[in-house]
Amino acid sequence: MTILNYNMNFILHSIMDSTSIIGLLVICGLIIFLFVRFYDRVSKLRVFDRSGKFNSTNALFRYTKKTTIMTKSESNFFKMLNEVVADRYYVFPQIHLSTILENKVKGQNYVSAFKHINGKSIDFVLCDKETLAPVYAVELDDPTHDTDLRQERDREVERMFEIANLPLVRFRDYRNLRLDDIAQRFYEVRSNVKETP
Repeated sequence: MTILNYNMNFILHSIMDSTSIIGLLVICGLIIFLFVRFYDRVSKLRVFDRSGKFNSTNALFRYTKKTTIMTKSESNFFKMLNEVVADRYYVFPQIHLSTILENKVKGQNYVSAFKHINGKSIDFVLCDKETLAPVYAVELDDPTHDTDLRQERDREVERMFEIANLPLVRFRDYRNLRLDDIAQRFYEVRSNVKETP
């Protein structure tokens, strides 16, 4: 009986050792296979070859030049803004909030603060011609601003600008405005801004 148990244990251990080795080999083979497949896929996406030269045939994304950086309404209003403020300010269109709002404010998580504004933009920024400091932010509110989601975003943007003490001027139905009306709106908004101590 003991010889039979011994032989059975020996056979079971031999089978388990063989199974373990085979299993280990299968796992190693799978890892090598996946590595080769992943490397092959990544190398096809490589935009620069091994010598460092650009290889456009391997580029992951391709782009074409846009015909304009603004919608027709924004472009028309841009021209009007320049007529009103060109003597004092440069008008910059489509500016990301991270360009004009500082996220590194003492007492807050800088990375989270940056992520909160990253990807958001404002239609126009008026900057002082001497210092290039932002003086006004301008939003041209079209019907897309009427959705609940967009209004929530707009309230948050207004809050951020108010805290930063950067006046945000909103215009709607600009086609019905005269240049004097636009200038008056800037004056009204500026007179309501708190002076920084």
